[in-house]
Amino acid sequence: MASALRQRAPALLVLAAALLVLFLPAPEGAPAGFSAAAALTIFAIGFWAVGALPEYLTAVCFFLLAMIFKVAPANVVFSGFEAGALWLVFGGLIIAAGVQRTGLGRRIAELLVGKLAGSYPRIITGVVLVSLALAFLMPSTMGRVLLLVPIFLALADRMGFEPGSNGRTGMVVAVALSSFLGPAAILPANVPNNVLAGAAEAYHGLTITYFDYLLLHFPVLGVLKSALLVWLICRIFPDRVHAELPPLGERTKLSGEERNLAIILGLALAFFVTDTLHGISPAWISLAAGVACLLPMIAIVTPQGFRTDVQMGPLFYVAGILGLGALVATSGVGDFLSRLLLDAVHLEDGADAYNFFALSAIGMVLGMVATMPGIPAILSPIAGDIAAVTGMTLDQVLMLQVLGFSTLVLPYQVPPVLVALQVGGVPVGQAARVTLPLVALTWVLLIPLDYLWWVALGELSLPSFLL
Repeated sequence: MASALRQRAPALLVLAAALLVLFLPAPEGAPAGFSAAAALTIFAIGFWAVGALPEYLTAVCFFLLAMIFKVAPANVVFSGFEAGALWLVFGGLIIAAGVQRTGLGRRIAELLVGKLAGSYPRIITGVVLVSLALAFLMPSTMGRVLLLVPIFLALADRMGFEPGSNGRTGMVVAVALSSFLGPAAILPANVPNNVLAGAAEAYHGLTITYFDYLLLHFPVLGVLKSALLVWLICRIFPDRVHAELPPLGERTKLSGEERNLAIILGLALAFFVTDTLHGISPAWISLAAGVACLLPMIAIVTPQGFRTDVQMGPLFYVAGILGLGALVATSGVGDFLSRLLLDAVHLEDGADAYNFFALSAIGMVLGMVATMPGIPAILSPIAGDIAAVTGMTLDQVLMLQVLGFSTLVLPYQVPPVLVALQVGGVPVGQAARVTLPLVALTWVLLIPLDYLWWVALGELSLPSFLL
């Protein structure tokens, strides 16, 4: 009984907080329905944060409660289904199913592992590089995790890393963290990235292009953060190879399905990278690639495979997050939150350096409460207010959210990371031994370097005392 109560305590606390807000007097000047909207926001974000229900089920409950109690009109609550981000995710889910079904992902991973495996640091480097490279082709963190963990567990066995050994733990932690952290700098690769793209379009009419996103974030948050991750894992979980890596055997030719999928992925990647030239949204590129996989004459994903292998839960999760953001934006909750945040950090017009660091910190703290997809859901609706106070452009304020949701403090903030650790048989605390010092290094090294990178690109200016 006591154990069950402890497990339910976080959810009960969230419900108690939601009910308290519902029945407390609304702030002075708040619009009608403010308390109900705020209570529903606390419920949804709280349940996503503590994992009281599966993410998709919390989203469906959000839709149901919003409509039953008339918290907001249907066009607000279900606005996520109209956003391009939903279709970006949908295409990615189909592609992920195709990559797994054809075996192309396994072939790519084993090919790269064969090139990179050797010494222990080289193996960890290989794990991180494979995870990062696959993010360009497989825009689903959960799909990459489920594909890669079994491959690297088999490799750990071949290298003589027993369960519980530093080597095996380091490999699992490497694939779990590198499947999310580096890909945060690649637009379609993670759910928070897609939520940000959808929120920018839905609330502000802005289309975030693949190339601009990659240029702004990948050099520091993708490449340098991945390098730091390798260094930390090798320091925290040191080990050495206990067995020679046996040959992989004769490599078979690509099957027709693998070849067709490779062509589709190559074309999609080419269109992603050149979207500033042709102007086609990444959402429609992803959807086109997904549709190509479904076409009967290609049949990379069959009708039966579509029913069994394409997971629809993430679609409702993204739609729920975007619907919540629309509710925050239209109910007055966003205005109240923006005033609260702005008063807390005292953002200043023209103080680019201070504003850069302050907004990065706000995002990181919000991610600990609302999990990573909650950061763009909360901050995107109030981005215009922040831009007006700081003198930054709306694009810059939106893009700064990436620093928040790419700074992982504890593994619970990203469900696929937890899944990878569970499948790999590694306790969450072992991953936290890496994430916590990585946060410290992010603030000491990466965020200052990222600020300088933004300055070099002409996005921000240096403080006057450095000029």
